[in-house]
Amino acid sequence: MNLNTIHYLNVFLGMGAIVLQIVTVIVLAALFFGPKKSTLLDFIEKHFLTIGFLISLISVLFSLVYSEAIKFPPCQLCWFQRVFLFPMVFIFGVSLWDNFRHQLSEARNVIKYAIPLLSVGFVISVYQNFVYYFGSGNQGACDSTGVSCYQHLVSEFGGYISIPMLALTSFFALLAITLVVHFYKKD
Repeated sequence: MNLNTIHYLNVFLGMGAIVLQIVTVIVLAALFFGPKKSTLLDFIEKHFLTIGFLISLISVLFSLVYSEAIKFPPCQLCWFQRVFLFPMVFIFGVSLWDNFRHQLSEARNVIKYAIPLLSVGFVISVYQNFVYYFGSGNQGACDSTGVSCYQHLVSEFGGYISIPMLALTSFFALLAITLVVHFYKKD
């Protein structure tokens, strides 16, 4: 890929991440501070499998695009996050498939598998963003492969959007929709 294509991809993903961050904050505010009944939360609760599948699929696909097509090598912390993100495509995908085939009312059970994975991935992602944005930046490689967690391969919107921020956005959004399903009660 040429540099212009990579730049436009970064801007596109960056704008998508910013929109997803804003929507996620609105969803969490509605969940914890909003009225008992919410159209937005009703929508998310009804379609959480589809939303979760799409967010996780897009996250995994673009993670692979960056590492395999663009040849940005993932650092050690990125690999750890992938361990917790990649299964989400299958967890949400299989649950979505079963829900379509059998109209299961137990589709909410997927959150007992998703929340632990997403929580660990989210914590690792928060740590990586802290290291990335507030670390000294002159650190060496994180592991024996020579790839550094400090390497600024993507830097859009004044440096706000980076690969670690894209990963954090994915975990944040996926965790938020699972929290909606877990805590939102329609009375």
